[in-house]
Amino acid sequence: MNSARLSWRLLRGGGRKGMVGAALTLAAVAVSSLLLVFAVAVNHAFDGRAERAEWRNPPAHGKAVQVTAERPKGAVAVQAVDGENLGGRVLTIVRFAVLKDGVKPPEGLRRLPKPGEVMLSPALAELIERRGTSVAGLPPAPAGSPRIGDGALVHPDELVAVVGHAPKDPEVAKARKDLSVREIPPVWIKGFDNKALDEAVAYQALATVATALMVVPLLVFGGAAARLTVARRDQRLAALRLIGATPGQVVAMTVAEAVVVAFAGSVLGAVLYGVAMPFLSRVEIGGGPWFTADLWPGLPYVLAVVLAVPLLVGVSAVVGLRRVVVSPLGVAKRETPPGMRFVRVIALLAVLAVFPALGVGVRMDVFPAMSLAVGVIAVMVGLAFLCVNLAGPWVVALIGRIVSRLARTPAMLLAGRRLVDDPRSAWRTVSGVAMTGFVAGFIGLLAPGEWALEPDDLAGVQMFADIRTGTVVVLTVSFLVAIASAGITAVSSILDRRQTYALLHLAGTPLSVLDWARRAETLIPLAVMGGGSIAAGAFAAMPFMIAGPNAAGLVPLLVSIAVGFVGVVAAGEMSRPLLRSVTLDPAPRPD
Repeated sequence: MNSARLSWRLLRGGGRKGMVGAALTLAAVAVSSLLLVFAVAVNHAFDGRAERAEWRNPPAHGKAVQVTAERPKGAVAVQAVDGENLGGRVLTIVRFAVLKDGVKPPEGLRRLPKPGEVMLSPALAELIERRGTSVAGLPPAPAGSPRIGDGALVHPDELVAVVGHAPKDPEVAKARKDLSVREIPPVWIKGFDNKALDEAVAYQALATVATALMVVPLLVFGGAAARLTVARRDQRLAALRLIGATPGQVVAMTVAEAVVVAFAGSVLGAVLYGVAMPFLSRVEIGGGPWFTADLWPGLPYVLAVVLAVPLLVGVSAVVGLRRVVVSPLGVAKRETPPGMRFVRVIALLAVLAVFPALGVGVRMDVFPAMSLAVGVIAVMVGLAFLCVNLAGPWVVALIGRIVSRLARTPAMLLAGRRLVDDPRSAWRTVSGVAMTGFVAGFIGLLAPGEWALEPDDLAGVQMFADIRTGTVVVLTVSFLVAIASAGITAVSSILDRRQTYALLHLAGTPLSVLDWARRAETLIPLAVMGGGSIAAGAFAAMPFMIAGPNAAGLVPLLVSIAVGFVGVVAAGEMSRPLLRSVTLDPAPRPD
Protein backbone atom coordinates (compact mmCIF):
# COMPACT_ATOMS: atom_id res chain seq x y z
CA MET A 1 0.00 0.00 0.00
CA ASN A 2 1.51 3.35 -0.98
CA SER A 3 1.90 6.25 1.45
CA ALA A 4 -0.93 8.35 0.01
CA ARG A 5 -3.49 5.54 0.31
CA LEU A 6 -2.34 4.68 3.83
CA SER A 7 -2.56 8.34 4.83
CA TRP A 8 -6.12 8.51 3.49
CA ARG A 9 -7.14 5.35 5.36
CA LEU A 10 -5.66 6.67 8.61
CA LEU A 11 -7.44 9.99 8.12
CA ARG A 12 -10.77 8.26 7.58
CA GLY A 13 -10.06 5.86 10.43
CA GLY A 14 -9.70 8.77 12.82
CA GLY A 15 -13.48 8.95 12.97
CA ARG A 16 -15.60 12.05 13.27
CA LYS A 17 -13.08 13.92 15.42
CA GLY A 18 -10.30 13.08 12.97
CA MET A 19 -12.32 14.58 10.14
CA VAL A 20 -13.02 17.62 12.32
CA GLY A 21 -9.26 18.13 12.63
CA ALA A 22 -8.88 18.00 8.84
CA ALA A 23 -11.78 20.44 8.48
CA LEU A 24 -10.06 22.85 10.89
CA THR A 25 -6.89 22.74 8.80
CA LEU A 26 -8.92 23.31 5.64
CA ALA A 27 -10.70 26.31 7.22
CA ALA A 28 -7.42 27.83 8.43
CA VAL A 29 -5.83 27.51 4.99
CA ALA A 30 -8.96 28.91 3.28
CA VAL A 31 -8.94 32.03 5.49
CA SER A 32 -5.20 32.46 4.99
CA SER A 33 -5.44 32.05 1.20
CA LEU A 34 -8.38 34.43 0.86
CA LEU A 35 -6.60 37.20 2.76
CA LEU A 36 -3.29 36.54 0.98
CA VAL A 37 -4.94 37.03 -2.41
CA PHE A 38 -6.46 40.25 -1.06
CA ALA A 39 -3.05 41.48 0.16
CA VAL A 40 -1.52 40.82 -3.27
CA ALA A 41 -4.49 42.43 -5.03
CA VAL A 42 -4.11 45.65 -3.02
CA ASN A 43 -0.73 46.34 -4.63
CA HIS A 44 -2.06 45.46 -8.08
CA ALA A 45 -4.99 47.82 -7.53
CA PHE A 46 -2.82 50.79 -6.56
CA ASP A 47 -0.47 50.10 -9.49
CA GLY A 48 -3.48 50.18 -11.82
CA ARG A 49 -4.66 53.48 -10.40
CA ALA A 50 -1.20 55.00 -10.77
CA GLU A 51 -0.96 53.94 -14.42
CA ARG A 52 -4.39 55.38 -15.28
CA ALA A 53 -3.50 58.73 -13.71
CA GLU A 54 -0.08 59.17 -15.35
CA TRP A 55 -1.45 60.96 -18.44
CA ARG A 56 -2.34 64.01 -16.32
CA ASN A 57 1.12 64.35 -14.81
CA PRO A 58 3.44 65.48 -17.61
CA PRO A 59 6.97 65.89 -16.19
CA ALA A 60 8.99 69.04 -16.73
CA HIS A 61 11.61 66.96 -18.51
CA GLY A 62 11.79 64.04 -20.92
CA LYS A 63 8.64 64.21 -23.05
CA ALA A 64 7.40 67.51 -21.60
CA VAL A 65 9.02 70.87 -20.90
CA GLN A 66 7.74 73.96 -19.14
CA VAL A 67 5.99 76.45 -21.42
CA THR A 68 8.33 79.20 -22.62
CA ALA A 69 8.07 81.84 -25.30
CA GLU A 70 9.70 79.53 -27.82
CA ARG A 71 7.91 76.35 -28.81
CA PRO A 72 10.29 73.37 -28.59
CA LYS A 73 10.75 71.02 -31.49
CA GLY A 74 8.36 68.07 -31.39
CA ALA A 75 5.79 69.63 -29.05
CA VAL A 76 2.28 68.43 -29.94
CA ALA A 77 0.18 70.22 -27.29
CA VAL A 78 0.15 72.41 -24.22
CA GLN A 79 -1.21 70.80 -21.07
CA ALA A 80 -2.23 72.42 -17.77
CA VAL A 81 -3.68 70.63 -14.74
CA ASP A 82 -5.40 72.13 -11.73
CA GLY A 83 -7.62 70.92 -8.92
CA GLU A 84 -10.79 72.36 -7.43
CA ASN A 85 -12.70 71.69 -4.25
CA LEU A 86 -16.23 70.84 -5.35
CA GLY A 87 -18.31 70.45 -2.22
CA GLY A 88 -15.58 68.55 -0.41
CA ARG A 89 -14.81 66.37 -3.42
CA VAL A 90 -11.75 66.66 -5.66
CA LEU A 91 -12.40 67.99 -9.17
CA THR A 92 -9.45 67.56 -11.54
CA ILE A 93 -9.42 69.80 -14.63
CA VAL A 94 -7.01 68.97 -17.45
CA ARG A 95 -6.65 71.64 -20.16
CA PHE A 96 -5.22 70.95 -23.61
CA ALA A 97 -4.24 73.26 -26.45
CA VAL A 98 -3.55 70.93 -29.37
CA LEU A 99 -0.77 72.10 -31.69
CA LYS A 100 -0.77 69.22 -34.16
CA ASP A 101 -3.50 67.03 -35.63
CA GLY A 102 -3.53 63.28 -35.18
CA VAL A 103 -1.98 63.21 -31.72
CA LYS A 104 -2.53 59.81 -30.08
CA PRO A 105 -4.64 60.42 -26.98
CA PRO A 106 -4.07 58.70 -23.64
CA GLU A 107 -6.06 55.57 -22.88
CA GLY A 108 -9.61 56.45 -21.87
CA LEU A 109 -9.90 59.43 -24.24
CA ARG A 110 -11.13 58.96 -27.80
CA ARG A 111 -9.15 62.01 -28.91
CA LEU A 112 -7.78 65.24 -27.50
CA PRO A 113 -10.46 67.97 -27.15
CA LYS A 114 -11.02 70.67 -29.73
CA PRO A 115 -11.00 74.34 -28.63
CA GLY A 116 -14.07 74.99 -26.47
CA GLU A 117 -14.90 71.28 -26.14
CA VAL A 118 -15.43 69.70 -22.72
CA MET A 119 -15.18 66.02 -21.85
CA LEU A 120 -16.57 64.88 -18.51
CA SER A 121 -16.17 61.77 -16.43
CA PRO A 122 -19.46 59.87 -15.92
CA ALA A 123 -19.59 60.83 -12.24
CA LEU A 124 -19.07 64.55 -13.01
CA ALA A 125 -21.65 64.48 -15.80
CA GLU A 126 -24.15 62.89 -13.43
CA LEU A 127 -23.38 65.47 -10.74
CA ILE A 128 -23.87 68.39 -13.15
CA GLU A 129 -27.11 66.88 -14.43
CA ARG A 130 -28.36 66.45 -10.89
CA ARG A 131 -27.43 70.02 -9.94
CA GLY A 132 -28.91 71.46 -13.13
CA THR A 133 -26.06 73.97 -13.48
CA SER A 134 -22.53 73.85 -14.84
CA VAL A 135 -19.48 73.95 -12.59
CA ALA A 136 -17.69 77.27 -12.16
CA GLY A 137 -14.62 77.46 -14.38
CA LEU A 138 -15.94 74.93 -16.89
CA PRO A 139 -17.72 75.77 -20.13
CA PRO A 140 -21.07 73.97 -20.49
CA ALA A 141 -20.90 70.50 -22.03
CA PRO A 142 -23.70 70.00 -24.59
CA ALA A 143 -25.63 66.75 -24.71
CA GLY A 144 -23.74 64.03 -26.53
CA SER A 145 -20.30 65.35 -25.56
CA PRO A 146 -17.64 62.63 -25.36
CA ARG A 147 -17.24 60.97 -21.98
CA ILE A 148 -13.97 60.10 -20.32
CA GLY A 149 -13.51 56.33 -20.27
CA ASP A 150 -12.52 54.15 -17.33
CA GLY A 151 -8.97 53.89 -18.66
CA ALA A 152 -8.35 57.55 -17.77
CA LEU A 153 -10.00 57.50 -14.33
CA VAL A 154 -8.53 56.58 -10.96
CA HIS A 155 -11.84 55.28 -9.64
CA PRO A 156 -15.47 55.07 -10.87
CA ASP A 157 -16.66 58.11 -8.88
CA GLU A 158 -13.78 60.40 -9.81
CA LEU A 159 -14.66 63.94 -10.96
CA VAL A 160 -12.53 64.79 -14.01
CA ALA A 161 -13.00 67.32 -16.81
CA VAL A 162 -10.87 67.67 -19.95
CA VAL A 163 -11.14 71.09 -21.60
CA GLY A 164 -9.89 72.12 -25.05
CA HIS A 165 -8.33 75.54 -25.71
CA ALA A 166 -6.90 77.40 -28.68
CA PRO A 167 -3.07 77.39 -28.80
CA LYS A 168 -2.89 81.14 -28.06
CA ASP A 169 -5.59 81.14 -25.37
CA PRO A 170 -4.05 82.81 -22.26
CA GLU A 171 -6.09 80.50 -20.01
CA VAL A 172 -3.98 77.52 -20.91
CA ALA A 173 -0.70 79.32 -20.18
CA LYS A 174 -1.57 80.25 -16.57
CA ALA A 175 0.23 78.58 -13.68
CA ARG A 176 -2.28 76.68 -11.56
CA LYS A 177 -2.44 75.00 -8.15
CA ASP A 178 -3.36 71.47 -7.30
CA LEU A 179 -5.15 70.41 -4.14
CA SER A 180 -1.87 70.12 -2.24
CA VAL A 181 -1.46 73.91 -2.67
CA ARG A 182 1.46 73.37 -5.06
CA GLU A 183 1.85 75.56 -8.12
CA ILE A 184 1.88 73.54 -11.35
CA PRO A 185 3.08 75.36 -14.48
CA PRO A 186 1.66 74.46 -17.91
CA VAL A 187 3.97 72.40 -20.09
CA TRP A 188 4.66 71.63 -23.71
CA ILE A 189 4.11 67.91 -24.19
CA LYS A 190 5.55 65.52 -26.73
CA GLY A 191 3.50 62.49 -25.67
CA PHE A 192 1.89 60.79 -22.70
CA ASP A 193 4.70 58.54 -21.51
CA ASN A 194 4.66 60.25 -18.15
CA LYS A 195 5.54 59.46 -14.55
CA ALA A 196 3.21 58.56 -11.70
CA LEU A 197 1.62 61.28 -9.61
CA ASP A 198 3.30 62.00 -6.27
CA GLU A 199 0.09 60.98 -4.51
CA ALA A 200 0.04 57.69 -6.42
CA VAL A 201 3.64 56.97 -5.41
CA ALA A 202 2.73 57.68 -1.78
CA TYR A 203 -0.24 55.32 -1.95
CA GLN A 204 1.92 52.62 -3.55
CA ALA A 205 4.47 52.99 -0.73
CA LEU A 206 1.77 52.76 1.92
CA ALA A 207 0.32 49.71 0.16
CA THR A 208 3.73 48.00 0.23
CA VAL A 209 4.08 48.50 3.98
CA ALA A 210 0.45 47.46 4.56
CA THR A 211 1.06 44.31 2.54
CA ALA A 212 4.05 43.42 4.71
CA LEU A 213 1.89 43.98 7.80
CA MET A 214 -0.71 41.55 6.42
CA VAL A 215 1.23 38.95 4.44
CA VAL A 216 3.73 37.76 7.06
CA PRO A 217 1.11 36.99 9.75
CA LEU A 218 -0.95 35.22 7.09
CA LEU A 219 2.02 33.09 6.05
CA VAL A 220 2.68 32.27 9.71
CA PHE A 221 -0.98 31.36 10.15
CA GLY A 222 -0.95 29.25 6.98
CA GLY A 223 2.18 27.42 8.09
CA ALA A 224 0.70 26.84 11.55
CA ALA A 225 -2.29 25.13 9.92
CA ALA A 226 -0.06 22.10 9.41
CA ARG A 227 0.48 21.89 13.17
CA LEU A 228 -3.20 21.71 14.12
CA THR A 229 -3.98 18.48 15.97
CA VAL A 230 -0.23 17.85 15.84
CA ALA A 231 -0.11 15.73 19.02
CA ARG A 232 -2.76 13.33 17.70
CA ARG A 233 -0.91 13.00 14.39
CA ASP A 234 2.50 12.58 16.04
CA GLN A 235 1.18 9.78 18.26
CA ARG A 236 -0.22 8.01 15.22
CA LEU A 237 2.97 8.37 13.17
CA ALA A 238 5.19 7.40 16.10
CA ALA A 239 3.22 4.16 16.44
CA LEU A 240 3.80 3.47 12.74
CA ARG A 241 7.53 4.10 13.17
CA LEU A 242 7.66 1.67 16.08
CA ILE A 243 6.04 -1.11 14.04
CA GLY A 244 8.47 -0.70 11.16
CA ALA A 245 7.51 2.29 8.98
CA THR A 246 10.56 3.99 7.49
CA PRO A 247 11.27 7.72 7.97
CA GLY A 248 10.59 8.22 4.26
CA GLN A 249 7.16 6.63 4.55
CA VAL A 250 6.29 8.79 7.56
CA VAL A 251 7.34 11.95 5.73
CA ALA A 252 5.44 10.92 2.58
CA MET A 253 2.24 10.21 4.54
CA THR A 254 2.50 13.54 6.35
CA VAL A 255 3.06 15.50 3.14
CA ALA A 256 0.21 13.70 1.38
CA GLU A 257 -2.27 14.40 4.17
CA ALA A 258 -1.19 18.01 4.76
CA VAL A 259 -0.88 19.08 1.12
CA VAL A 260 -4.16 17.54 -0.09
CA VAL A 261 -6.17 19.22 2.68
CA ALA A 262 -4.26 22.49 2.27
CA PHE A 263 -4.74 22.52 -1.51
CA ALA A 264 -8.50 22.13 -1.09
CA GLY A 265 -8.45 24.97 1.44
CA SER A 266 -6.40 27.29 -0.78
CA VAL A 267 -8.73 26.70 -3.74
CA LEU A 268 -11.72 27.41 -1.50
CA GLY A 269 -10.06 30.61 -0.27
CA ALA A 270 -9.41 31.82 -3.84
CA VAL A 271 -13.03 31.12 -4.81
CA LEU A 272 -14.31 32.98 -1.75
CA TYR A 273 -12.12 35.96 -2.67
CA GLY A 274 -13.66 36.06 -6.14
CA VAL A 275 -17.12 36.11 -4.53
CA ALA A 276 -16.05 38.90 -2.16
CA MET A 277 -14.51 41.17 -4.84
CA PRO A 278 -17.68 43.20 -5.60
CA PHE A 279 -18.10 43.94 -1.90
CA LEU A 280 -14.43 44.81 -1.36
CA SER A 281 -14.56 47.20 -4.32
CA ARG A 282 -16.91 49.48 -2.35
CA VAL A 283 -14.22 50.29 0.23
CA GLU A 284 -13.31 53.93 -0.49
CA ILE A 285 -9.65 54.91 -0.62
CA GLY A 286 -8.17 57.76 -2.62
CA GLY A 287 -11.48 59.58 -2.84
CA GLY A 288 -13.68 56.76 -4.10
CA PRO A 289 -14.32 53.04 -4.55
CA TRP A 290 -12.49 50.68 -6.88
CA PHE A 291 -13.11 49.24 -10.28
CA THR A 292 -13.81 45.59 -9.53
CA ALA A 293 -11.18 44.61 -12.12
CA ASP A 294 -8.55 46.46 -10.06
CA LEU A 295 -8.97 43.94 -7.25
CA TRP A 296 -8.28 40.97 -9.52
CA PRO A 297 -4.49 40.46 -9.25
CA GLY A 298 -4.37 38.21 -12.30
CA LEU A 299 -4.47 34.45 -12.73
CA PRO A 300 -0.68 33.95 -12.30
CA TYR A 301 -0.73 35.58 -8.85
CA VAL A 302 -3.84 33.67 -7.76
CA LEU A 303 -2.29 30.39 -8.93
CA ALA A 304 0.91 31.30 -7.10
CA VAL A 305 -1.04 31.70 -3.84
CA VAL A 306 -3.07 28.53 -4.45
CA LEU A 307 0.14 26.54 -4.97
CA ALA A 308 2.40 28.32 -2.46
CA VAL A 309 0.16 27.93 0.59
CA PRO A 310 -0.10 24.10 0.33
CA LEU A 311 3.66 24.00 -0.25
CA LEU A 312 4.19 26.10 2.89
CA VAL A 313 1.86 23.82 4.86
CA GLY A 314 3.70 20.74 3.58
CA VAL A 315 7.11 22.15 4.54
CA SER A 316 5.80 23.14 7.97
CA ALA A 317 4.40 19.64 8.49
CA VAL A 318 7.70 17.99 7.53
CA VAL A 319 9.72 20.31 9.80
CA GLY A 320 7.46 19.30 12.68
CA LEU A 321 8.25 15.60 12.18
CA ARG A 322 11.78 15.72 13.59
CA ARG A 323 10.81 14.16 16.93
CA VAL A 324 8.67 11.48 15.29
CA VAL A 325 11.44 10.41 12.92
CA VAL A 326 14.35 10.66 15.38
CA SER A 327 12.66 9.62 18.64
CA PRO A 328 9.34 7.82 18.06
CA LEU A 329 9.53 6.13 21.48
CA GLY A 330 9.80 9.51 23.21
CA VAL A 331 6.68 10.70 21.39
CA ALA A 332 4.78 7.54 22.28
CA LYS A 333 5.78 7.92 25.96
CA ARG A 334 4.67 11.61 25.89
CA GLU A 335 8.03 12.87 27.09
CA THR A 336 8.33 16.62 27.53
CA PRO A 337 10.45 17.96 24.65
CA PRO A 338 13.68 19.81 25.46
CA GLY A 339 13.37 23.50 26.22
CA MET A 340 13.92 26.19 23.61
CA ARG A 341 16.93 28.47 23.63
CA PHE A 342 17.21 32.15 24.44
CA VAL A 343 18.71 32.78 20.99
CA ARG A 344 15.10 33.12 19.76
CA VAL A 345 14.69 36.28 21.83
CA ILE A 346 18.13 37.55 20.81
CA ALA A 347 17.06 37.34 17.15
CA LEU A 348 14.01 39.51 17.87
CA LEU A 349 16.06 42.08 19.81
CA ALA A 350 18.63 42.21 17.00
CA VAL A 351 15.98 42.94 14.36
CA LEU A 352 14.32 45.62 16.51
CA ALA A 353 17.72 47.25 17.06
CA VAL A 354 18.01 47.87 13.30
CA PHE A 355 14.91 50.10 13.15
CA PRO A 356 16.47 53.22 14.78
CA ALA A 357 19.38 53.10 12.31
CA LEU A 358 16.93 52.59 9.45
CA GLY A 359 14.95 55.63 10.60
CA VAL A 360 18.11 57.76 10.61
CA GLY A 361 18.92 56.57 7.10
CA VAL A 362 15.47 57.56 5.82
CA ARG A 363 15.70 61.03 7.42
CA MET A 364 19.18 61.64 5.97
CA ASP A 365 18.14 60.50 2.46
CA VAL A 366 20.72 57.70 2.47
CA PHE A 367 18.56 55.65 0.10
CA PRO A 368 18.83 56.68 -3.58
CA ALA A 369 15.09 56.18 -4.13
CA MET A 370 12.08 56.25 -1.83
CA SER A 371 10.90 52.95 -3.31
CA LEU A 372 14.11 51.31 -2.06
CA ALA A 373 13.60 52.77 1.42
CA VAL A 374 10.01 51.54 1.51
CA GLY A 375 11.12 48.10 0.34
CA VAL A 376 13.76 47.86 3.07
CA ILE A 377 11.24 48.97 5.71
CA ALA A 378 8.74 46.37 4.47
CA VAL A 379 11.41 43.63 4.63
CA MET A 380 12.41 44.65 8.16
CA VAL A 381 8.78 44.66 9.28
CA GLY A 382 8.42 41.18 7.85
CA LEU A 383 11.56 40.01 9.67
CA ALA A 384 10.24 41.52 12.90
CA PHE A 385 7.02 39.54 12.48
CA LEU A 386 8.94 36.31 11.92
CA CYS A 387 11.12 36.96 14.97
CA VAL A 388 8.07 37.70 17.13
CA ASN A 389 6.73 34.32 16.01
CA LEU A 390 10.12 32.74 16.75
CA ALA A 391 10.43 34.23 20.25
CA GLY A 392 6.79 33.68 21.21
CA PRO A 393 7.03 29.99 22.25
CA TRP A 394 10.13 30.69 24.38
CA VAL A 395 8.31 33.46 26.24
CA VAL A 396 5.23 31.23 26.66
CA ALA A 397 7.42 28.49 28.19
CA LEU A 398 8.91 31.05 30.58
CA ILE A 399 5.40 32.20 31.53
CA GLY A 400 4.45 28.57 32.16
CA ARG A 401 7.37 28.04 34.55
CA ILE A 402 6.48 31.18 36.48
CA VAL A 403 2.78 30.24 36.67
CA SER A 404 3.64 26.71 37.83
CA ARG A 405 5.81 28.01 40.68
CA LEU A 406 3.27 30.60 41.81
CA ALA A 407 0.15 28.43 41.33
CA ARG A 408 -2.19 28.28 44.33
CA THR A 409 -5.06 26.43 42.65
CA PRO A 410 -5.27 23.18 40.67
CA ALA A 411 -6.47 25.06 37.58
CA MET A 412 -3.45 27.39 37.58
CA LEU A 413 -1.08 24.47 38.15
CA LEU A 414 -2.59 22.57 35.21
CA ALA A 415 -2.37 25.69 33.01
CA GLY A 416 1.26 26.33 33.96
CA ARG A 417 2.33 22.75 33.37
CA ARG A 418 0.57 22.68 30.02
CA LEU A 419 2.37 25.87 28.94
CA VAL A 420 5.71 24.31 29.88
CA ASP A 421 4.89 20.98 28.24
CA ASP A 422 3.75 22.40 24.88
CA PRO A 423 4.51 26.13 24.54
CA ARG A 424 4.21 26.01 20.76
CA SER A 425 0.58 24.91 20.94
CA ALA A 426 -0.26 27.66 23.45
CA TRP A 427 1.57 30.19 21.28
CA ARG A 428 -0.47 29.23 18.22
CA THR A 429 -3.63 30.16 20.13
CA VAL A 430 -2.45 33.70 20.96
CA SER A 431 -0.05 34.36 18.08
CA GLY A 432 -2.76 36.01 15.99
CA VAL A 433 -3.45 38.62 18.66
CA ALA A 434 0.28 39.12 19.23
CA MET A 435 0.73 39.82 15.50
CA THR A 436 -2.27 42.16 15.58
CA GLY A 437 -0.72 43.96 18.55
CA PHE A 438 2.50 44.50 16.59
CA VAL A 439 0.51 45.89 13.66
CA ALA A 440 -1.50 48.20 15.93
CA GLY A 441 1.62 49.42 17.71
CA PHE A 442 3.38 50.10 14.41
CA ILE A 443 0.64 51.94 12.54
CA GLY A 444 -0.88 53.53 15.65
CA LEU A 445 2.13 55.82 16.13
CA LEU A 446 2.57 56.48 12.40
CA ALA A 447 -0.98 57.78 11.88
CA PRO A 448 -0.70 61.54 11.10
CA GLY A 449 -2.67 64.10 13.05
CA GLU A 450 -5.08 66.72 11.70
CA TRP A 451 -2.69 69.41 12.95
CA ALA A 452 -0.09 68.27 10.39
CA LEU A 453 -2.17 69.50 7.44
CA GLU A 454 -2.22 72.83 5.63
CA PRO A 455 -5.59 74.60 5.96
CA ASP A 456 -6.38 74.37 2.23
CA ASP A 457 -4.65 71.06 1.56
CA LEU A 458 -7.61 68.98 0.39
CA ALA A 459 -5.27 66.31 -0.96
CA GLY A 460 -3.65 66.06 2.47
CA VAL A 461 -7.06 65.77 4.10
CA GLN A 462 -7.90 62.99 1.63
CA MET A 463 -4.60 61.22 2.34
CA PHE A 464 -5.22 61.50 6.09
CA ALA A 465 -8.68 59.96 5.71
CA ASP A 466 -7.28 57.20 3.50
CA ILE A 467 -4.57 56.34 6.02
CA ARG A 468 -7.28 55.96 8.65
CA THR A 469 -9.27 53.75 6.26
CA GLY A 470 -6.16 51.72 5.48
CA THR A 471 -5.48 51.36 9.19
CA VAL A 472 -8.97 49.97 9.68
CA VAL A 473 -8.51 47.56 6.75
CA VAL A 474 -5.14 46.28 7.97
CA LEU A 475 -6.38 45.87 11.54
CA THR A 476 -9.54 44.15 10.29
CA VAL A 477 -7.45 41.63 8.35
CA SER A 478 -5.26 41.14 11.42
CA PHE A 479 -8.33 40.66 13.63
CA LEU A 480 -9.74 38.08 11.23
CA VAL A 481 -6.47 36.17 11.38
CA ALA A 482 -6.27 36.49 15.18
CA ILE A 483 -9.82 35.38 15.89
CA ALA A 484 -9.81 32.61 13.29
CA SER A 485 -6.46 31.40 14.61
CA ALA A 486 -7.65 31.45 18.22
CA GLY A 487 -10.91 29.64 17.50
CA ILE A 488 -9.41 26.98 15.25
CA THR A 489 -6.39 26.27 17.46
CA ALA A 490 -8.53 26.15 20.63
CA VAL A 491 -10.72 23.43 19.11
CA SER A 492 -7.75 21.51 17.69
CA SER A 493 -5.95 21.71 21.05
CA ILE A 494 -8.87 20.01 22.81
CA LEU A 495 -8.96 17.34 20.10
CA ASP A 496 -5.24 16.80 20.64
CA ARG A 497 -5.65 16.34 24.40
CA ARG A 498 -9.02 14.67 24.52
CA GLN A 499 -7.58 11.49 26.07
CA THR A 500 -5.80 13.51 28.76
CA TYR A 501 -8.92 15.54 29.53
CA ALA A 502 -11.09 12.42 29.72
CA LEU A 503 -8.64 10.60 32.01
CA LEU A 504 -8.36 13.62 34.33
CA HIS A 505 -12.14 13.82 34.52
CA LEU A 506 -12.43 10.07 35.25
CA ALA A 507 -9.81 10.51 37.99
CA GLY A 508 -12.08 13.04 39.70
CA THR A 509 -11.02 16.41 38.30
CA PRO A 510 -14.13 18.64 38.06
CA LEU A 511 -15.01 19.97 34.63
CA SER A 512 -14.89 23.52 36.06
CA VAL A 513 -11.20 23.05 36.96
CA LEU A 514 -10.38 21.81 33.45
CA ASP A 515 -12.32 24.73 31.98
CA TRP A 516 -10.51 27.31 34.14
CA ALA A 517 -7.18 25.74 33.23
CA ARG A 518 -8.10 25.99 29.53
CA ARG A 519 -8.97 29.68 29.96
CA ALA A 520 -5.84 30.51 31.95
CA GLU A 521 -3.71 28.75 29.36
CA THR A 522 -4.94 31.31 26.83
CA LEU A 523 -5.49 34.49 28.84
CA ILE A 524 -2.15 34.65 30.67
CA PRO A 525 0.03 34.43 27.53
CA LEU A 526 -2.47 36.68 25.76
CA ALA A 527 -1.99 39.49 28.29
CA VAL A 528 1.80 39.21 28.34
CA MET A 529 2.42 38.66 24.63
CA GLY A 530 -0.28 41.12 23.54
CA GLY A 531 1.28 43.93 25.57
CA GLY A 532 4.80 42.97 24.56
CA SER A 533 4.01 42.88 20.85
CA ILE A 534 2.29 46.28 21.02
CA ALA A 535 5.41 47.72 22.67
CA ALA A 536 7.62 46.09 20.01
CA GLY A 537 5.50 47.52 17.19
CA ALA A 538 5.53 51.00 18.73
CA PHE A 539 9.32 50.83 19.16
CA ALA A 540 9.75 49.84 15.51
CA ALA A 541 7.55 52.76 14.37
CA MET A 542 9.14 55.51 16.48
CA PRO A 543 12.12 56.19 14.17
CA PHE A 544 9.73 56.95 11.28
CA MET A 545 7.48 59.42 13.10
CA ILE A 546 7.41 62.80 11.39
CA ALA A 547 6.65 64.73 14.58
CA GLY A 548 5.67 63.97 18.16
CA PRO A 549 3.25 61.23 19.17
CA ASN A 550 -0.26 61.62 17.81
CA ALA A 551 -3.00 61.10 20.40
CA ALA A 552 -5.38 60.01 17.63
CA GLY A 553 -3.00 57.18 16.84
CA LEU A 554 -3.72 55.67 20.26
CA VAL A 555 -7.27 54.86 19.16
CA PRO A 556 -6.24 51.87 16.99
CA LEU A 557 -4.10 50.65 19.88
CA LEU A 558 -6.97 50.73 22.36
CA VAL A 559 -9.46 49.27 19.90
CA SER A 560 -7.06 46.47 18.92
CA ILE A 561 -6.51 45.53 22.55
CA ALA A 562 -10.23 45.48 23.32
CA VAL A 563 -11.38 43.73 20.14
CA GLY A 564 -8.50 41.27 20.15
CA PHE A 565 -9.04 40.32 23.78
CA VAL A 566 -12.81 39.93 23.40
CA GLY A 567 -12.45 38.10 20.08
CA VAL A 568 -9.94 35.55 21.37
CA VAL A 569 -11.92 34.94 24.56
CA ALA A 570 -15.13 34.48 22.55
CA ALA A 571 -13.38 32.20 20.06
CA GLY A 572 -11.98 30.15 22.92
CA GLU A 573 -15.39 29.85 24.55
CA MET A 574 -16.71 28.24 21.37
CA SER A 575 -14.58 25.21 22.24
CA ARG A 576 -16.20 24.75 25.66
CA PRO A 577 -18.96 22.37 24.43
CA LEU A 578 -16.26 20.23 22.81
CA LEU A 579 -14.38 20.05 26.12
CA ARG A 580 -17.54 18.85 27.83
CA SER A 581 -18.10 16.17 25.16
CA VAL A 582 -14.57 14.74 25.30
CA THR A 583 -14.66 14.49 29.11
CA LEU A 584 -17.83 12.39 28.91
CA ASP A 585 -16.06 9.63 26.98
CA PRO A 586 -16.24 6.58 29.32
CA ALA A 587 -13.37 4.78 27.58
CA PRO A 588 -10.84 7.32 26.33
CA ARG A 589 -8.26 5.93 23.97
CA PRO A 590 -5.59 7.34 21.68
CA ASP A 591 -6.05 7.31 17.91
